[in-house]
Amino acid sequence: MLCPCRTHDLGLLLMLTSFFVSDSSSSCVDGNQTLSPTEDNTWLAVQMGTKAVLCCPHIPPTSVLILTSWKIHLRDKPSCTISLNRETNETGKNNCTDGRISWASRPDQNPELQIHPVSISHEGDYRCEMGTTDGNFERTYHLQVLVPPEVTLSPGKNRTVECKAIAGRPAAQIFWAPAGDCVTGKEYQDNGTVTTRSRCHYPDGNVSTVTCLVSHLTGNRNQSIDLLPGAKGTEKLYYLYIFIPVILVIGGFICCLKISGYSLFHLYRKCKLKKPEATTVVEEDEMQPYASYTEKNNPLYDTINKVEIPQVSQSEVDGTGLHTL
Repeated sequence: MLCPCRTHDLGLLLMLTSFFVSDSSSSCVDGNQTLSPTEDNTWLAVQMGTKAVLCCPHIPPTSVLILTSWKIHLRDKPSCTISLNRETNETGKNNCTDGRISWASRPDQNPELQIHPVSISHEGDYRCEMGTTDGNFERTYHLQVLVPPEVTLSPGKNRTVECKAIAGRPAAQIFWAPAGDCVTGKEYQDNGTVTTRSRCHYPDGNVSTVTCLVSHLTGNRNQSIDLLPGAKGTEKLYYLYIFIPVILVIGGFICCLKISGYSLFHLYRKCKLKKPEATTVVEEDEMQPYASYTEKNNPLYDTINKVEIPQVSQSEVDGTGLHTL
């Protein structure tokens, strides 16, 4: 569902993000980030693809460690346990089949748990339990896996720009500079990631460049784009791309005619003069069979050919040649 959004104070957002990171201080370091908390129950955010090292609680120096175990409850998976018995120096695994979850080093020297590389399926609860002569000590991590989003920025019609933060975990937040007429929505994926989409319209022709600011726990990103001048700059550019090739084709055709010694007027006149000649030939060809048929089959022509005119002598005309009975 899309909902209207307004530009918030980016400085406040950055301050909250820095507080989240500084709250996750620890003594367990994997070379990139500190992970172990100072409290017994802590929410911990780790970026996908990195290595996470989780630490057990501190025990008093006078206490004797007997048993160390990690109890893991992952989402949509059965719980599993990794343990070490200090008295027998034996390790055990119960239902733990993921090879990416293991002891960070020798468990008899360091009971830290390692997850490498971290994936979305590792999100869940991790609890370290240490049994000593003075009682049990526990520390629980609520692990959240972060996925950085892919950011894209593309122009649209009528000075509209769309910014996307694709497949982030959790959902990213999008801000605009300067503020525009914006609509923002989220699309939830089956793997737990979220795509945030924001579309802004800038009817003011004085705004030439806009910037999309994407805020996420894995880091902030921004992209900028130039707007076309005018409210209908995109449509004008579209029509320009269509008409320029048409004009070039017509112009090339006219140039070819001129090179050949023709012009459009001569070409039109030549076609007009040829048209009657073709019609006359067709009419003559059509009349000849009819004339031949009339001459051969008309009864009048047959009568004239068959009648013989008797020869009359001059004496018969004068009456001298008459015969008497």
